[in-house]
Amino acid sequence: MSSTDDLPPALPAMWRALKRGYEAAPLLLSVAFGLALAAALPDALLALWFKLLADGVLGGRRGLVVTAAVGLGVSAAGTWFLRVISDRTQRRFRDQVTIALESHVAWLQASVATIEHHERPAYLDRLAMLRNQVFVLDHMYMSLFTTCGWILRLGVTVALLVSIHPALALLAGVALPTVLTSTWRPGVERAAEERGGSANRLARHLFDVATTAPPGKEVRVTRIGARLVAQRRAAWERWYGPVARARRRSAVWHTLAWAIFGAAYVGAVVFVASVLAAAPGDVLLVLAAGSRLSAYIGGAVGEIGFLRGIWLEGSRRLAWLEDYAASQSHGADAPVPAQLGEGIRFEHVSFAYPGTDRLVLDDVTLRLAPGSVVAIVGENGAGKTTLVKLLCRLYQPTRGRILVDGVELARMPPDAWRSRLSGAFQDFCRFEFRVRHTVGVGDLPRLDDHPAVVAAVDRAGAADVVAQLGAGLETQLGPTWPEGVDLSFGQWQKLALARGFMRERPLVLVLDEPTAALDAETEHALFERYAAAARRSRPDRAQPAADGGITILVSHRFSTVRMADFIVVLRGSRVVEAGTHEALMAQGGHYAELYRIQAAAYR
Repeated sequence: MSSTDDLPPALPAMWRALKRGYEAAPLLLSVAFGLALAAALPDALLALWFKLLADGVLGGRRGLVVTAAVGLGVSAAGTWFLRVISDRTQRRFRDQVTIALESHVAWLQASVATIEHHERPAYLDRLAMLRNQVFVLDHMYMSLFTTCGWILRLGVTVALLVSIHPALALLAGVALPTVLTSTWRPGVERAAEERGGSANRLARHLFDVATTAPPGKEVRVTRIGARLVAQRRAAWERWYGPVARARRRSAVWHTLAWAIFGAAYVGAVVFVASVLAAAPGDVLLVLAAGSRLSAYIGGAVGEIGFLRGIWLEGSRRLAWLEDYAASQSHGADAPVPAQLGEGIRFEHVSFAYPGTDRLVLDDVTLRLAPGSVVAIVGENGAGKTTLVKLLCRLYQPTRGRILVDGVELARMPPDAWRSRLSGAFQDFCRFEFRVRHTVGVGDLPRLDDHPAVVAAVDRAGAADVVAQLGAGLETQLGPTWPEGVDLSFGQWQKLALARGFMRERPLVLVLDEPTAALDAETEHALFERYAAAARRSRPDRAQPAADGGITILVSHRFSTVRMADFIVVLRGSRVVEAGTHEALMAQGGHYAELYRIQAAAYR
C-alpha cells in the first residue's frame, strides 16, 4: 500500500489536531486545560478528609475534626464551582474549535487537486467516517483534558494508599488490564465498522432513495419501496453483524479485566484491616480511596477508550486527509503561462479509473493549437469526458503526459492552472444561491460585478430565464429556501453555461455537453454566436487569438461540432481521426459515417 493509503500514526495525528485547536483559540484552550486539572484535585482529596475526620472523632481531637470538616466543605464546593466554570469555558472553546475544524475539513476536501479519492471505495469509507466524526471531533480536546484530570486524581489516590502501605500501589498495577482492554476494545470495533463501511454507505443511500423527494416519483411508479426497505435492512445487517461480533468478543475480555480489579480491591481492604490491623482512619482511607480508585480508573479508561475509538481515529483520518491533500500538489513548481504560444499536447496519454485496469483512454497523442475551437466526438464511453477531466487536472494520467507550452501540466499548481480555466459541464451543480451568485461564482473576484454577470447571462442565452424570475438576478434559487424558486433542468443548465462564461479570456474553456437539455436548433444558434464572437477576435481564422485561448467542445450534435476548427474523433478509448469537418468528411471514415447517420435522422 502507498503512503496515501495508510492512516498516520495515532499520537502524531492527535498532536496535529491539538495544534489545530490551539491555533483556533489558544487562550481558551489553555484556560480550559488548567480548569480541568484544578477541578480534579478537590475530589481526589476526599479520602484524606475522611481519614482525618475519623482520626479526630475517635481520638477526641476537636481541631482535627474542624480541619477535616472544612476540608470536606471546601472540596465539595470547590469541585462544584470549578466544574461549572470549566464546563462553561470548555463550551465556549468547543464552539470555536468546532467551526474551525469543520471549515478545515471542508477546505481540505475542496483543495484536493484531483477527484480520485471520490473513485476509491476505501477512501470514500474513510471520508464518510471523517464527515461523521468531524462534528464531534471537538470532544477530543475535552476528552483529553478529562483524561488528564482522571490521571491526576489517580496519582493523588495512589499516593494516599501508599502512605498506608507501599504494597497498596499494586492496586494501580492490577488496574492496567482494564486500561488495556479499554484502549484496545474501541479500536477493534472501529476496524470492524470501517471494513463494513461500503455496506453502511449502501444502507444510507437506500434510505435516502426511499425517503427523499428527487427519486420519489420513480419509487412510487416502479413500486420498489418494499424492495428498497428489504435491501437496506440486508445492507445494514452486513455492516452490523461483524460489528456486533467484535463488540461481544471485546466485552468478554473487558469484563474479565474488571473482575480481576474487583477481587484485588476486596483483598486490599482485608489486608489493611486484618493483616496490618491498621487504625480505623487508615481503613476508612483505604475504603474511600479504593472505591474512588475504581471510579477514577473507570473514568480514565472510558475516556481513553473514546479517544482511541472515536476521536483518536478521527484525528488520524484528519491527518490523513491533510497529507493526502498536500501530496496532490507536491512538486508543482512551474508557472502557468500568461498566454498560450505552442498550445497543449497529449503525449501517449493512457488512463484507467482508480480500482480498475480497463483503459478509458489508450495511448492518446494530440496537439491542440492555441486560439482554436476543438470539438471532441465519439460514442458514449469513448473517453471524451475523461480527456477533459485530465486536462482540468481532476485526474493524473496513468501513463504519458500532458504538456502546456512544452511544460508538463503535472508541474503546475492545480489552483493556479484552474484559475485560467473555465467550463460548463453536463453534470453541473445546482448552486442554490441568488441568481447573480449562482452565475458569479464562475469568477469569484467578480462575484458581485453586476455588468459581468449580465454579460455572461447574455452570452449563455440565459436572459430569458432571468426575465421570467420575479426578482431577476436577485431571485433566490431552490424551493426549500424562503422565497426560493425551482427551475427546470434546461433553465438550470443555461445558468450553469452562464457560469462557465463568467471568466474572461481563459486559457482553456471547456464546454462538456453543456446544452444537452436544449433542443438542437437552440444549441446551434448559441454556439454559432459564440464561434462568431471568437473568430472576430482573430480576423484571420488561421491565426490564433491574442491570448491563444483554446475552446474544447464535447457534443453529440454534429451541427454544432462542424463549426469547430479541429475535430477529434474517439472510438474505443483511442483517437481514430482528427482534422477539420471538411477533411474528415472527405476521408469518409468513422466521423463521416456518424455525421451521415445523424443528418439522416434529422431529415
